[in-house]
Formats: sequence, structure tokens, C-alpha cells
Amino acid sequence: MTQRLPRIMVAPNGARLGKADHPEIPVTLDEILTCAEACHQAGAGGLHLHLRDDHGGHLLDTGAYRDALAALSERCPDLLVQITTEAADRYGPGHQRHVALHSGATHVSVSVREICREPQHAPGFYQACAEAGIAVQHILYDEADGVLLQSLLPPDLFQSPELQLIHVLGRYTPNTLSRPDMLQPALDWQGQAGITPDWAVCAFGLGETACLIHAAELGGACRIGFENARLRADGSVARDNAQRVADLVQALKVQVACTAS
Repeated sequence: MTQRLPRIMVAPNGARLGKADHPEIPVTLDEILTCAEACHQAGAGGLHLHLRDDHGGHLLDTGAYRDALAALSERCPDLLVQITTEAADRYGPGHQRHVALHSGATHVSVSVREICREPQHAPGFYQACAEAGIAVQHILYDEADGVLLQSLLPPDLFQSPELQLIHVLGRYTPNTLSRPDMLQPALDWQGQAGITPDWAVCAFGLGETACLIHAAELGGACRIGFENARLRADGSVARDNAQRVADLVQALKVQVACTAS
């Protein structure tokens, strides 16, 4: 059985950000390890892993992933690690598929839009991941992505409660606005499709915290971190990724307490 997504997964760096965006963006493997440990201690159960090359550029490399996974397993043995296959205008679907299948990862994040740039290979790729015991978290930017995914996945995989989805609220652009009500169309689509997946949410900018709290109230998991937002709920810039995780942990505790009362 596939391990369910942790309640909180941290995405600390993404494919494009650097020290100019925030001095605590982890770029080197040592920085990623230190950040992962701090975020785990703050309450994150998972890490969405992006690696960089020697020049700070986005890197999808099986050897580098294997080294990073081994180091993370030693440093944070209880932390679920999910690797990204993001193209970032650098890699094609064939390379993305190869990295997903041959990096030694048990959890990978895959954009339906990106992998379907070669749609003829997508069904076989998804089936190969399932046979290898690799949990794919499908990135859905809107309901059309969900419909596309349904057309590509074998029915047993699409209808499985182990199906992992992440719904993206808003976009990664300047002055973007993410709102909790953006989640409803995604949940409506899940209901119309007749599925009960293991789902999560990520959101951008100042609305990140409110969106994640709303998702948690409805039973979803949360991806938080500097990849999507460096702002706290009050609009101030967070000190580091661990502070964003701690903020969310505290907010969810308050939300649970209010609900109980």
C-alpha cells in the first residue's frame, strides 16, 4: 500500500529561485539537508525535493537524486521525500520519465501537462510507476488537467483511493492572488469523477496560509514553503522555510481547537 501524503510537505526552493529572492533559499545539497532537518523538526512530514547544478540551475539527474536521497535518509530518516520532475523549460518528457523511474525515489511529483507533451507515452509511464511501487502525485492546475489525467490513467489507478493529486491554487506570477474559494472547482470535479483520492493543495503569495488552512479543514494535505511563497499570513517576509512550517502547524492547531470548542 502506498504511504499517504503527510499532512504538511515543505517545498523549500523550487526550480528557479535563488539567494536574490531570499537569502534562506536552499541551493546546495548541504543547505537542503539543513533546511529539511529544521522543517522536519518544525512539523513537516515530507519534503518536495528540487536539486540544483553547480551554477544554481534546475537539475533533473538520477545520480544526483540518488545521492541526495541517501543523504536525506541518513539525516532525516522519518521524512518522506518526493522528487520533482519539473521541466522548467530545460527538460523534455522523455528525460522526465527516465528520472522518475530510475532515481530510486518512491514518491515523485509529475505535471500532467508536462508529461503529456508526449501523450502516447504517458499511459505506459504511469503504469510503469505503479508496477515499480512509485507513488506519483499528479499536479493539476485546473479541472481540464483532471479530465486529461482521467483519459490517460487505467481505471484501476484513477479510481484508487491511493491516487495522489495536488491542486494548484493561483499562479506563480508577481502580485498573484490565491484564495480559498479557488479550491471548490477542484473538489467539485473530484466528486463528479467519483473519486476519493489522497489530495493536497499548494497556493501562492499572501493567500498561501489561508488556502492551506481551508484545504486542511476539508481533509486535504498541504504543501508549503518558499517555492510558492515567502510571506507569512500577516504579510511579513518569513525568516526561513522552517518558520513557514511552524506557522502552519500553529494555525492548524488553532483551527482544530476552535472546531472542537
